[in-house]
Amino acid sequence: MQVTHRFRLYPNINQEEKLLETLDLCRLIYNYFLSQWDSKAKIPSRLELQAQLPEVKREKPELNKVHSKVLQMALYHLYSNLKALSRLKKSGKRVGRLRFKGKGWFKTFTYNQSGFKLIRTGKRLDLLYLSKIGDVPVRLHRGVEGNIKQVIIKKHNSGRWVACVCVEGHIPEETKQVRKAIGLDMGVKHFLTDSEGRQIENLMFYEKSLRRIRILHRDLSRKKKGSENRARQRMKLANLYEKLVNQRDDFLHKLSRFYANNYDLIVVENLNISNMVRNRNLAGKILDASWGKFLHLLEYKAARAGVQVVKVNPRGTSREGDKSLDRDYRASLNILMRGWGSPKMPVEMEPLLVEIPASTIIEAGSPPALSRG
Repeated sequence: MQVTHRFRLYPNINQEEKLLETLDLCRLIYNYFLSQWDSKAKIPSRLELQAQLPEVKREKPELNKVHSKVLQMALYHLYSNLKALSRLKKSGKRVGRLRFKGKGWFKTFTYNQSGFKLIRTGKRLDLLYLSKIGDVPVRLHRGVEGNIKQVIIKKHNSGRWVACVCVEGHIPEETKQVRKAIGLDMGVKHFLTDSEGRQIENLMFYEKSLRRIRILHRDLSRKKKGSENRARQRMKLANLYEKLVNQRDDFLHKLSRFYANNYDLIVVENLNISNMVRNRNLAGKILDASWGKFLHLLEYKAARAGVQVVKVNPRGTSREGDKSLDRDYRASLNILMRGWGSPKMPVEMEPLLVEIPASTIIEAGSPPALSRG
């Protein structure tokens, strides 16, 4: 199982110039091979594309400033996009041609299997060695266990650089014996309600930031194109979007970690989110809540901890059972019953619910334990 850790990079001026140059040369390779491809021709294989690289490097000596694996992965990026476009056409979708990447529109490059090394310094910042770039300061806020397969370097619109370290993680061969099980019902009013009576507040991060986002977009539209004022305004907007994503991710990581650490079996609904967002009245709220990302985080954290995650049919979960109970709480109990179904299951049918502010999870790192008396 592959796990990705995201770490902040702090390159100096010289290293940042090399990082930007690498991005631009990867963009050059992407656009060069895209220009060679005829949309009516058969898509070449990845190996066929790679076989042409040595000749292109002889024509363009500046490409020798980039590690060979990085250039190969830029080609793989193009190959993947072409295959995805082909699949869409075969399924009857109306699609155009792939666009060339303009300056500033190529955001990532990848070291695959070699050309990188994490170096522990014992100081506040460690080092990430990147071939052709050097030892870049990095903040390793957590340990990296397992065999590192890839390092993806990404530049955010805010100007920040991050390294996404992809590790082949260990999955326990045996799952835990089920002593504690819980059912989770995802919702809009509350982010989720569990079968022990917790109702987690839905912070609606995007909705709360929407007014500020609109103001910054309006101010950006009034700035002259190409001016320094417009560049500064774009940076403000990028910083706000990045803060929004970081706040949401922090909340989702902490909540999923709580359930993976404290239960042996977690039962959730098998939601078809792509169909649910067709409801225009709820689409914005569902996407803002990021149920799909939460469930993805929950699954991989549970797998690494030897915890079972069971998905059940969501149909009718809120309609069955004791009608005197809260609708969402009743649904969580039914979800647990469908996923476990043990006659010894200790379900407490009390209508006792505890609303938990999201700030409690963000500050404390997890919801509080409940005492049923």
